[in-house]
Amino acid sequence: MTLRASPRHTLAALCALAVFGIATAPASAAAPVPHLRQQGTASQLIVDDQPFLVLGGELHNSSASHLPYLQRLWPALKNAQLNTVLAPVQWDQMEPEEGRYDFTVLDGMLKQARANDMRLILLWFGAWKNSMSTYVPPYVKRDARRFPRAFNRAGAAQEILSPFGEQTLQRDTAAFRALLAHLKQTDTERTVLMVQVENEIGMLPDVRDFGPLANAALAGQVPRRLLDYLQANRATLHPSLLALWTAQGQRTQGTWAEVFGTSIGAEEVFQAWAYAAFVETMSAAGKAAYPIPLYVNAALNRPGKQPGEYPSAGPLPHLFDVWKAAAPSVDLLAIDTYFPNFTDWAPQFKRRDNPLFVPEADNAGRHDAAAKAFYAIGEHDAFGFSPFGIEDSTGTGDDTLPAAYRLLRQLAPVINRHQGAGDTRGFKARVSYDGVVDAAPQQATMGGYLLTVSFGNPWAKATSRDVEAFGGLVIRLADDEFLVAGKGLTVTFKDATGAGDSIGLELVTEGTYEKGKWAPARWLNGDEIHQGRQVMLVTGGFTAQKVKLYRYR
Repeated sequence: MTLRASPRHTLAALCALAVFGIATAPASAAAPVPHLRQQGTASQLIVDDQPFLVLGGELHNSSASHLPYLQRLWPALKNAQLNTVLAPVQWDQMEPEEGRYDFTVLDGMLKQARANDMRLILLWFGAWKNSMSTYVPPYVKRDARRFPRAFNRAGAAQEILSPFGEQTLQRDTAAFRALLAHLKQTDTERTVLMVQVENEIGMLPDVRDFGPLANAALAGQVPRRLLDYLQANRATLHPSLLALWTAQGQRTQGTWAEVFGTSIGAEEVFQAWAYAAFVETMSAAGKAAYPIPLYVNAALNRPGKQPGEYPSAGPLPHLFDVWKAAAPSVDLLAIDTYFPNFTDWAPQFKRRDNPLFVPEADNAGRHDAAAKAFYAIGEHDAFGFSPFGIEDSTGTGDDTLPAAYRLLRQLAPVINRHQGAGDTRGFKARVSYDGVVDAAPQQATMGGYLLTVSFGNPWAKATSRDVEAFGGLVIRLADDEFLVAGKGLTVTFKDATGAGDSIGLELVTEGTYEKGKWAPARWLNGDEIHQGRQVMLVTGGFTAQKVKLYRYR
């Protein structure tokens, strides 16, 4: 499907056209729009009026750009046990000429996903993809006057669009709104659950844009919205942002240098505001057409590196407050993680105003991807997990993700029911950025019990690499009943009330969940629980066990 709009149309005229198109769709034919809903401390993605746990996989960048190529991938995607595929929509492909929108590939993608009983999360590759501007249409690439480039510190133009270009903002916003308006009109089955705005925004190889438009903005006043946010959230500001502001006297007005100083950290704050404000204009316009959840993803910063040595000014934890102030229409800031120390990073993305969602994690075949999924969902109420390059997943060798997803599919109704109430915990061995595995047992108090969780079991020798791949979750089903699921965990229970009771294992059963109900299989009251000492998940696969406890003296 194509839609032509004259380049002379204003953005307002394009928006009016989109709204008119939306109004023609019969409301009664559409399923409820996906949205986020709070449940205790968790934010859940609600699809068809029910919580939905995204067991996803992200395609390689070009896999969805050619429908015959994509068609060949569906058997592998289904074998990977996904319920959701994350796939790019390219600005240059969707708007090959200014004002002419071609939705052929998008519509084909929707059709193929529905035929394979799969949901989609769309990734808008617009003005920026991994910092660069390689997915913009030719009319943007060839006209640096209308669509100015960012400049490095030496004064050279880069293949990165400046966020200060007004025409860039208008055209990216118009295209993004057209995308969401088209989804509103055509995706009445709600195949698409969320949309990512841009991809891993960040400035390279310097901390900020040094072009004339950027320099003029840097000399201007800090926007009132940011200053008001700083004052209203002073007690919870990230320490690095608070330190910059405090060093300048916590000013309530002034230029960027007056409010934050002139350090490289201050320049990154300035650049972050520019990116986030750009994204806010796009997101607000898109949601006016179709209020589907939107998120922005972050490329993480490496230890000891300066802004620009990593993609500067993206939605990183130390800049969350800037992004939250500038872009309230964005529902969440998401983590893309390729570092071993996932247990260090994940909690930084779970805040009272930001649920954890992992749209891009390592490669699908990495040996510890499944352990990360269990940990994120169990420990931090993540509503989704998605490794990159999912079409490479085979389910053999180190690729344990399909088996893990198969189990998580069974557990999803139970997980969704207990999230946010303090009844779920996740466990994975801690790993340093340098790859050193900490196999020490971990403890957690759940109800009246102290749980000690070890990685491995007494009868299975495990290497550090094995331990890195062990992980799981524990759900407190009732006062004295627990579900333990995952791979390679050993769990012991002690009294946490101070009563001095000894804790015994009344009954441990292996089993599965069928339509949300436990279907017990083997009873494990002998060797498999070390004669009543502990619950042990096998080290070679993903299983679930239900545990009934009792107290004695």
